[in-house]
Order: sequence, then C-alpha cells, then structure tokens
Amino acid sequence: MSLSLPEGDGPLRRERLRTARLYFVCEARPQSDLEGLLRAALTGGADIVQLREKELGRGEIERAAETFRRVADTFSALFVLNDDPELAHVCGADGVHVGQDDIGAEQARELLGPDAIVGLSTHSEEQIAASADRPVDYISVGPVWETPTKAGRPGVGTDLIAHAAENAPHPFFAIGGIDTGNAGEVVKAGAERLCVVRALRDAADPEAVAAELRQAFAAGERGVAPGG
Repeated sequence: MSLSLPEGDGPLRRERLRTARLYFVCEARPQSDLEGLLRAALTGGADIVQLREKELGRGEIERAAETFRRVADTFSALFVLNDDPELAHVCGADGVHVGQDDIGAEQARELLGPDAIVGLSTHSEEQIAASADRPVDYISVGPVWETPTKAGRPGVGTDLIAHAAENAPHPFFAIGGIDTGNAGEVVKAGAERLCVVRALRDAADPEAVAAELRQAFAAGERGVAPGG
C-alpha cells in the first residue's frame, strides 16, 4: 500500500528542512490557544512544527492537524506528524517523525513516498551511525538532558551532540531539556539545529522565547548560517 504525498513537493520540503534552525514539538492540547501558540512560535522563529499527541483520539488529532497545517502554510513552515505515517498522509502533513521503537523509517518511506520528510530519533553513537543506511531526511539527537516528555530516558549530555556534529550522516536537531538558559551550551557543543517542547509550549511569551533561542546560534559562533 502506498500513501505517497503529492509529487513535486519534495525539493521545496527539503529546502525548508535544510534552512531550518528551530523545531517546535507540540501536543494537540496545549494549555493556551493552539493556533495562538503556533503562530507565536513561528513568528518568533520556529521553522518546523510537529504534532505529537499520545492521549487523544484520532478524530481530535485530525482536527488539531487542520490548525497545524493552516498555520504552517501561513508561515511557509514544515508540518510533521509523530509516529503514524498513515495519519500523516490523512492530515496533509509534510512528513512523519518516528522513534527507534515505532514503525520503521523504511516502512514510513515506503508508505509516504520519496517526496515526504521522514525524521528519526537517535539516542546513541550507534544509532546515529546506523541512520546512514536508513531512508531518513534528518535525525534528532538526545535527550540532551532528562525531560518529562521522555520519562525514564536518561540524558545523553552534550558529548553526544559533539559526536553528532562530527559524524552524523544527516542533518540533526538536538533535543531534550533545551531552553533559553542552556541553548548556548548545546550550540557550542556543535548543534546547528534545536528542537524544543516545553521551552515554547509553557512560555508566557513563546514568540520572544523562540527569538531568543534563535539568537543562541549567533552567540555560539558555530554552525551554518541560515540557508547554509
């Protein structure tokens, strides 16, 4: 079975991924208004939004996805769905992000086709190396620090970020406990892209926080310039 996304959008999606610096992962049910939160994050500088929802039913996720898709289109941003390539297709997402224990990246690619974005979580040097042979467009590396969004998974520290900066076969996003107070440390370790959840979801002013997170790249004096 193939659920391939419309052909021809692959180059645009990959260009947006190439220039992305800040990735925001959000549930379908934030404490504040969902559309307002997404708009604030993207206005402040987020380039990708991911809908990751573990508790609500499919119908509620699909309704939330309509908001994600509409807002992402307004800002020419990427919209990714977590775990489920079939649902990503139904929701009109640009692609799917899978974990080490989810549906395989190979199956996700087969279902969604060559134009979709497929991301993969990695947590070790071995998993980073193994991603070279997998049909993915980017990887996440972490969690840098322990975080309640990944309960029970120990932090890998910035040493793994430094390793990824030298060895990752794909563009990578550092993830896990990153906020405005420590983003500079992660960038200094070699991260050129950051992924956050609580730092934006729980912020009183997510637009300002997103802008401050992007400033970590300028302060870090390392990494590609936007578009590089």
